Amino acid sequence: MTGNTISILEKLVAFDTTSDRSNLPLLDYVRDYLAGFGVASTLIHDETGEKANLVATIGPVGEGGIALSGHTDCVPVTGQPWESDPFTLTRKGDRLYGRGTCDMKGFDAAVLAAVPAMVAAELKTPIHIIFSYDEEIGCVGVRRAIAQLGQDLPMPLAVIVGEPTNMKVVDAHKGIADFETTVIGVEAHSSVLDTGANAILAALPLMLELIEIREQAKAIGDYTGRFDPPYSSIHIGKIKGGTASNIVPRECRFVWEVRAIPGFHARDVCDRLMGFAVREILPGLHAISEETDISTVQLVSAPALAPDPGSLAERIALRAAGLNETQTVSYMTEAGLFQRAGAPAIVCGPGSIAQAHKPNEFIEIAQLEACQAFLGKIIEIAREGA
Repeated sequence: MTGNTISILEKLVAFDTTSDRSNLPLLDYVRDYLAGFGVASTLIHDETGEKANLVATIGPVGEGGIALSGHTDCVPVTGQPWESDPFTLTRKGDRLYGRGTCDMKGFDAAVLAAVPAMVAAELKTPIHIIFSYDEEIGCVGVRRAIAQLGQDLPMPLAVIVGEPTNMKVVDAHKGIADFETTVIGVEAHSSVLDTGANAILAALPLMLELIEIREQAKAIGDYTGRFDPPYSSIHIGKIKGGTASNIVPRECRFVWEVRAIPGFHARDVCDRLMGFAVREILPGLHAISEETDISTVQLVSAPALAPDPGSLAERIALRAAGLNETQTVSYMTEAGLFQRAGAPAIVCGPGSIAQAHKPNEFIEIAQLEACQAFLGKIIEIAREGA
């Protein structure tokens, strides 16, 4: 099956599905491929009609089943020093290079390569394939598919999200939330700066407050003792403000992020920051002009995956992987959304997250082989009846 997986991966990588582009050409290929084995598929489009999730079922219709979930989008290659064409699968030794090979078209290709075996297996428990869009910009697309679970689509008994874990079974990961804080001041000539309200200077103590909250989160640590880094992290990743050195800046924006262990609420950080802003910063700004302001909006949010010991998803994945224990990761996946919707979920897929999002992204052929063996066990479990 390895040859089939590599051949399919070559086709998937050739589709530039960077998140600012449509994934429909890739899904057209997948739909035709599935139809060749008599498998029907459904598309759940976004509001523009330019992107979609794909859902397909093999086995008994209308039952819970085991869902294999992967995203089809990838991160940009712009500005990265690739040694080969990122959208042409390139083999060097035992590695396959190309954008998305690891994150996560390798898993998608392995799932598609296993379809003939699924069709031939006379499954008692159905296997659902869910391929989503726009995971890389906040798990946007899969939410439309998840909203239909238990309604137009069956609620899975177990979901396996195939993000790269080196084929280890991950039962917990951090959540993510991105915020943008905007400070509005008053412009003035820098020679009479006291007549203005400097938005950049007003933003500085807000960022320092976030650093203070971060240090407190580090001190609280990780009650589970499983995450690395062992605390909920807070990070300021982008700042923009001002127009010229001789103009008191009217506006300053900064984007910040929370990666929270289960039970830590990013919204609490936002509330604390805005409370500080109202008490400590806004009065000084308002003394200059009532038109000054500080606001924060949430840009992205995806929940953590909480440990669910003994869940069907965990039992199936451990059995299929031949493992006895689970692990945690600090990156975010779609698994937390499935769990929140009522579907037990774990993360298990080929490749290492250390290769994701980087130039010369690659996946080892041995990892694809391990994923194929894993999927073979999933088919056996579904044949027996999960």
